[in-house]
Amino acid sequence: MLLAVASIVFGLGLLVWGADRFVLGSAALARSLGVPPLLIGLTVVGFGTSAPEILVSTMAALQGSPGIAIGNAIGSNIANIALILGMTALIAPLTVQSDMLRREYPLLLAVSAGAFVLLSDDTLGRLDGILLLAGMVATMLLLVRIGLHRRDNDPLAAEMEAEIPTGLTASASIAWVTVGLVVLIISSRMLVWGAVEIATAFGVSELVIGLTIVAIGTSLPELAASIMSALKNEHDLAIGNVVGSNIWNLTAVLGIPGLLAPGAIPPEVVNRDMLVMLALTLALFVMGRTMHSHGTINRLEGGLLLSCFIAYQGWILWQSHAVAA
Repeated sequence: MLLAVASIVFGLGLLVWGADRFVLGSAALARSLGVPPLLIGLTVVGFGTSAPEILVSTMAALQGSPGIAIGNAIGSNIANIALILGMTALIAPLTVQSDMLRREYPLLLAVSAGAFVLLSDDTLGRLDGILLLAGMVATMLLLVRIGLHRRDNDPLAAEMEAEIPTGLTASASIAWVTVGLVVLIISSRMLVWGAVEIATAFGVSELVIGLTIVAIGTSLPELAASIMSALKNEHDLAIGNVVGSNIWNLTAVLGIPGLLAPGAIPPEVVNRDMLVMLALTLALFVMGRTMHSHGTINRLEGGLLLSCFIAYQGWILWQSHAVAA
């Protein structure tokens, strides 16, 4: 048990560090190749901040633990909105200025609804995985198209450009990408192994472990990025990190176990977890995108989001204890 806990703790620490180095190297390399900053932020950085979820889900699926992979994907989306934006808004109310970001909200809502429909038969099959990954490609192309039209006068572009590292040579960037990727692979294996061991020891499902420990842990890079962005008054970037990550989670992170480990999923995934995710996504849409003005997630709304996350975590842990008993 102690070894499993240590594996999770050290795995999470390495996962956060590896993701940071991977994003640093990838963004610097893309910049050195002349890629526009906004496109780097939408694609390279968006993928990099979701790399922990992607690697953990891949490892979990390959090791025969699809429950962890599915719980990680959906739980991370819930944590991103309720925990990360809730905590960030308590520190600094978030005001949306980016027209592009306001266009991403309905896209995230559509992707969330599509994933719900695909899983509504309580099965995540290979066709579902293919459709989700195809949705990832289509979504990224659409975001790139929007970004190319809005990059010259959108505040999100300026905030992203300020965050992309400069001064790294191409060889140094490639080295950091390689180091980050290796650390991500090793740490994701450590995290999945520890999570499976704890689930077995306490008699709870791998889905619950994925929705709690794993989902919160793999969301730590987004938490750090959003808080730092808010403290630097980069509100659009703080929210954009979450919106982009959630789109990646529902398409790539959820699509991978569909390809590698297709099969039935627990009914509570659709009846409980995805409904909570959809409700929070809709709440984000309402808070951040008004009809006639830019939306704001104030401290009261941040507190409500954080309260929802605490209540949700308590709910699934209570249910898992009741089932185990």
